[in-house]
Amino acid sequence: MGNPALASGAEERQALLMRFRDRIDAGRQLGERLLDLGLRDPVLIGLPRGGVVVAAEAARLLGAPLDVVVVRKLGAPGRPELGIGAIGEDAVRALNQELIDLLGVTENELAAVEARESEELARRVVAYRGDRNPLAVEGRTVVVIDDGLATGYTARAALRVLRNRRAARLILAVPVSARDTANALRQEADEVVVLEAPFGFGAVGQWYADFRQTSDNEVVGLLEDFGRDSRGDQEAWIPVEDGRLPGLLSVPPSPRGMIVFAHGSGSSRHSPRNRAVAKVVEAAGFGTVLFDLLTESEAMNRANVFDIDLLAARLASTVEWMKGSPQVPDVPIGLFGASTGAAAALVASIGSPTGAVVSRGGRPDLVGSRLPEVTAPVLLIVGSRDSAVLDLNKAASEQLSGPGEVSIVPGAGHLFEEPGALEEVAERAVEWFTRWLPNPGR
Repeated sequence: MGNPALASGAEERQALLMRFRDRIDAGRQLGERLLDLGLRDPVLIGLPRGGVVVAAEAARLLGAPLDVVVVRKLGAPGRPELGIGAIGEDAVRALNQELIDLLGVTENELAAVEARESEELARRVVAYRGDRNPLAVEGRTVVVIDDGLATGYTARAALRVLRNRRAARLILAVPVSARDTANALRQEADEVVVLEAPFGFGAVGQWYADFRQTSDNEVVGLLEDFGRDSRGDQEAWIPVEDGRLPGLLSVPPSPRGMIVFAHGSGSSRHSPRNRAVAKVVEAAGFGTVLFDLLTESEAMNRANVFDIDLLAARLASTVEWMKGSPQVPDVPIGLFGASTGAAAALVASIGSPTGAVVSRGGRPDLVGSRLPEVTAPVLLIVGSRDSAVLDLNKAASEQLSGPGEVSIVPGAGHLFEEPGALEEVAERAVEWFTRWLPNPGR
């Protein structure tokens, strides 16, 4: 029998090696690192299959849209586990010519490998995307995410696909990578973000406690959850004093009201959480407006993200634009704010024609001494596990002059990521707007 103490020590060393519990854990950690970059309206691209799981978690944290670029490793003839390059969408190739020459791979052998992988690539494009077009990346910041990099040729192929599609800035972000690979890919990407780049890399799977295979159905499910511009929104441009703000406008036939969404810090009009709530609000017969609160130049100054007066002024400008726009019917207007956007919504409601306000995980305390000026009906939705923010909301609700309630979602945290939590937020918001928008009751 082996020595139990030695076995225990080996298990401890293996546990230390496993830096991430699973791909979801890796995605959350990677998303937190990306938040520090202060990215402006990024698109996140996951590499199928496992990279999509990592990318989805990061995208939720950043409030960014998610898509895929399909790539396939080219395995050496007779040794498919040994990568000699990769292919990607749009007929992109990335070959390890040095290894190909070393192994003596002929042109015919390489062509045969490419033909097989091209068939599988085409199958996956249809499986993941169907008849939908890929997200437009021209002129935007794009973050390419995989669950880890060994040789890095699939990531290299994906970066070339997106470069050809005219992405303005390419960031490659992974939880773990071989050091040489990460350094080599700095020639392909504008920036490389790696959480762990150990000297003794081994294999990607060694760095995960749970590295089970991801299925096609999981990839498709994640992409469907994010919606990928499937809501049929109209583009809208809202004029402000320093330019104009991009927005997404959805107007159903004979809407009972219009709801303006104000996102939190570090997010944008593409926030998957706000879009998920908007979908439920629209199903209840309301129109929605999701827009960016800052112009490109303003967003470069991080302090503007927390300038509640500036954000409130943008909301007020949006309401004014809606009142005079032929795109928007003359119906009651409500505001839905998240995080700092909730504080902006409360300030914007003061003295304005908005009929009701809903806050999701908001910071009403940032309104400060103006809270008693808020007379609109206000619903403050907070997760029960978001204890600090819950206390702030309870204290703020006592200072409101109009009807106000604190609505607690059991078991939910600040981002309402738990199963069913965001749906509960959406349903409570619909109930509040249905109750107060037709007749504010003041």
